[in-house]
Amino acid sequence: MNTYFNEVKKNFGFGCMRLPMNSEEVDYELTSKMVDYFIQQGFNYFDTAHGYLGGKSEIALKECLTSRYPRNQYILTNKLSTHHFNKQEEIFPLFESQLEACGVDYFDFYLMYAQSDEIYAKYKKLHAYDEASKLKEEGKIKHFGISFHDNADVLDMILTENPDIEVVQIQFNYVDYEDPAIQRKACYEVCRKHNKPVIVMEPVKGGNLVNLPKEAKVVYDK
Repeated sequence: MNTYFNEVKKNFGFGCMRLPMNSEEVDYELTSKMVDYFIQQGFNYFDTAHGYLGGKSEIALKECLTSRYPRNQYILTNKLSTHHFNKQEEIFPLFESQLEACGVDYFDFYLMYAQSDEIYAKYKKLHAYDEASKLKEEGKIKHFGISFHDNADVLDMILTENPDIEVVQIQFNYVDYEDPAIQRKACYEVCRKHNKPVIVMEPVKGGNLVNLPKEAKVVYDK
């Protein structure tokens, strides 16, 4: 695990939830240029999920990244998405289809997607965490974790019940940090309590923080 996080901890991620489009299709030419530039700047972390862009995100990664670069030049995260399985026996075939769509033999990180109190109950009932552990034992994933969208108490419960979780992905930016509804500071403290590395999502809140409010810009310009 330390080897991966030595490579990732100072890295920026290339998220594939939003990609340049030509009408309804991913613009592979422009996406490939973005991938090339990203890698040329020394970054290597890519993130996707089965439901992103209606299933087109994984395929775009194959076209623009995995078919063009050696496997040791990038770190790839995928997720087990809640809307794509309703039985335990559906998990492995779904996972295999994700490997095929991305054009790889394994994922560096595989996350239980968008965990909340309600969604976690489904994953627990269908033994999804157990299936992920099996995939790790088989070498099909290197590290297994969760992406999380709920309050700190729920996160504490999940990490207490599943000590084998290796990493937690949370929304983390200065706007959400002390928001009592989002509880990112509290969630981060739970991760520290359980000694879990954090993968940050939405550091600029989906792009909304790129253009600062006038009041904030005055502070940063001082």
